[in-house]
Amino acid sequence: MKLCLVLLALVGCVCAFSVPTQKVKIADKDFLEKQKFIFEMVYRVEDPLMFEEWIKMGQKLIVDKAQYKEFDFYMEKFWESYKLGALLPKGEFFGSLVKTHHKQAYGLFNFFYYANDWETFVHNVAWARIHVNEGMFVYALTLAVIHKPEFEGLILPQIYEIFPQYFFNSKFVYEAEKFDYEVFSKLIMYEKEYKDILYKDVSEFSDNFYFYTKDWKTWQWYKMMGLGQEWYVEDKYFLRENFETFNKDPKYVDIMKGLKKFYMPVDYTRDIDFFNAESKLSYFTEDLGWNAYWYYLNMDYAFFLNGKEFGLDKDRRGEFWIYNVQQILARYYQERLANGYGDIPEFFWYKQIEYGYDPQLIYYNGVGYSYRKNYYDYQTYGNFEMFNQIQNFFSRVYKVLETGYYKTADGVVIDLHKPEAIKFIGNYLQGNVDTYDKYFFNYFYMLSHMYFADVDFYDFEVSPNAFLNFETMLRDPFFYTFYKKFTEVYYQFKYYLKPYTQKDLAYEGIHIKDVSVSKLVTYYDIVDFDVTTLLNDKMTFVDGEFVWDKALLARQARLNHKPFDFEFTIDSDKVQKGVVRVFLGPKFDEYGRVIPLVYNSKNFVQIDSFVYPFVAGTNTIKRSSKEFTWTAEDRTTYTELYKYVMLATEGKYDFPLDISEPHNAFPDRLVLPKGWESGMPMQFYFFVSPYTEDYEQFSNFDYTYSSGVGSGTRFVDSKPFGYPFDRQIDEYTFFVPNGYFKDVKIFFVDTFAKYFEKKYAQFGTFDYSYFDF
Repeated sequence: MKLCLVLLALVGCVCAFSVPTQKVKIADKDFLEKQKFIFEMVYRVEDPLMFEEWIKMGQKLIVDKAQYKEFDFYMEKFWESYKLGALLPKGEFFGSLVKTHHKQAYGLFNFFYYANDWETFVHNVAWARIHVNEGMFVYALTLAVIHKPEFEGLILPQIYEIFPQYFFNSKFVYEAEKFDYEVFSKLIMYEKEYKDILYKDVSEFSDNFYFYTKDWKTWQWYKMMGLGQEWYVEDKYFLRENFETFNKDPKYVDIMKGLKKFYMPVDYTRDIDFFNAESKLSYFTEDLGWNAYWYYLNMDYAFFLNGKEFGLDKDRRGEFWIYNVQQILARYYQERLANGYGDIPEFFWYKQIEYGYDPQLIYYNGVGYSYRKNYYDYQTYGNFEMFNQIQNFFSRVYKVLETGYYKTADGVVIDLHKPEAIKFIGNYLQGNVDTYDKYFFNYFYMLSHMYFADVDFYDFEVSPNAFLNFETMLRDPFFYTFYKKFTEVYYQFKYYLKPYTQKDLAYEGIHIKDVSVSKLVTYYDIVDFDVTTLLNDKMTFVDGEFVWDKALLARQARLNHKPFDFEFTIDSDKVQKGVVRVFLGPKFDEYGRVIPLVYNSKNFVQIDSFVYPFVAGTNTIKRSSKEFTWTAEDRTTYTELYKYVMLATEGKYDFPLDISEPHNAFPDRLVLPKGWESGMPMQFYFFVSPYTEDYEQFSNFDYTYSSGVGSGTRFVDSKPFGYPFDRQIDEYTFFVPNGYFKDVKIFFVDTFAKYFEKKYAQFGTFDYSYFDF
């Protein structure tokens, strides 16, 4: 397993894995008991709790104030709401950006977070698992596990393993919930019948005659293998990019013995009702890793958590958040270019949204997610009070940026034309509690999402909508259109900062002579996602312990790339330390025109950065994409983690605290856009700056299993995020010896082409040689 302590995604600041010298810790018995409890609390969370030990513990919520570090207003209100029967009912849709839901979730989180000891925490979590809305429970528990200092090292399954309903279409969810092992065992004895005929053997005409349905899409790989959207027995292994690493581990092979595995092919959204071009990008916008990254970013830096109390201000929370938004939009734009599309559509308050969207999701209570038709007009909602309030937030921030300063309600004057003022702008745009004037700017962010989801100020029971939860909103193309408004404010702030001079950018004594880049190749690979929590089956217990003997897998094609390498040739006139940053950006727009750097700087995504000790003379540095410190390969699944914990509990396995990739890592496979078969022109920018920090990175957290959220020592240096692209570009002064542009091409390999050319010999079975190319 890749030992990667990822720090950030899309920012690429060097993190703990750049110096992997600290010995990995092994979990003790106490830790294993805690980890087992966490895993069992979120198993099939929409079903009743079946673990007798925890049912006994969950009979009451601890409300004795002496058992808490703090017992605040939100906890009081939560307990009062429960006594009055006013909590969000179980089975109802929970939206973390619905104001009424948020207040209750905040109170529940505090019951978890402020608990003085483990016993109190267990009582509260078990009680909440039985009595509280499922979505609210998982949201509050996730925040507690991430932020409670005593829980460092504890992990939860990925959000798409807890709630697959947020990530897979309703057709798959229905099939998973209907899966019956006993019935399935009988069905597989009979010959399969295919509803969608792709190949026909007509020997009198041809040995290779075939045809396929006209709505076939590249990522519907299963049709070309003769598979339908139904359940199949998996008798080999979980598919993922690093499966060989797992299969070579004898302990892994041992724990997987006897596990019955079943997979079902899964498609992405194909809008047959809304004919618009945006559906072509669903393989990217609906990617599980892409959506999970945004979810965990907003869990790490939750807008309602106090920056001083949780240490988030040490991590420059506001600046980091808005920079991530900018990088997400830049990466999305690169993917649009790879598919022949241009700029992200603009959002106008009084103009229709051209592209509709149907997420084709279903909530676990059976209610489908709301959709948006083509040419939708948001301003016709009739909720003009909320509409005007959101508009006024943007108008206000533009006005204060133009004025250059802001005077808060208590008389403090803030200069907004200084570089360090980015923290105020970032906090404002996120709408977090550290914003510079809570009276005017609080809850702006939440209200905007409520408005676009047609939720009023005090609505309680609301319809499922992708815009109300972080884990679903990136699926909707409108996310990128609306969030472009956020980055426009960000760029407007940068506009008032003077461009860097050549003296600012130059690193005396450093000269990048050349950088060679290996061939960049992308392709679709196929992966299994663990969706066992959808299993509608009896739970088996032996001697009071749960026996996890079945696994349901969603088998899906997704974008990936071959590993690639850099080789730097850098001259230095003396021994010195520097920070090497690597950016990837487009070169041409959708019409083939060169994009001027002054406009193109916002389209570069930082994919790597690292500290390097230069020696006097020529330095040759070799670096692989596998060494990127902010990315992760496929994670250890929920099924595997639980089995590892149980084996360790029996004393048969040393459970390392870094057994799984950090929750907030960016998927390694999405570093590069899809590219073209003929080669998509792109460009790298390499930049070396002095390393001059007076603090020691990772000095206050264990980097072998923690990403250090709120530690203040996560980042390699204190340069602005995106440096040197963080200001307006003056091309007369931007080019310096310690910066280097490199033209490259990204080649897409069509791994499905072999199925077009001739009939697959083992038609009707999965092709395990698919990955051989």
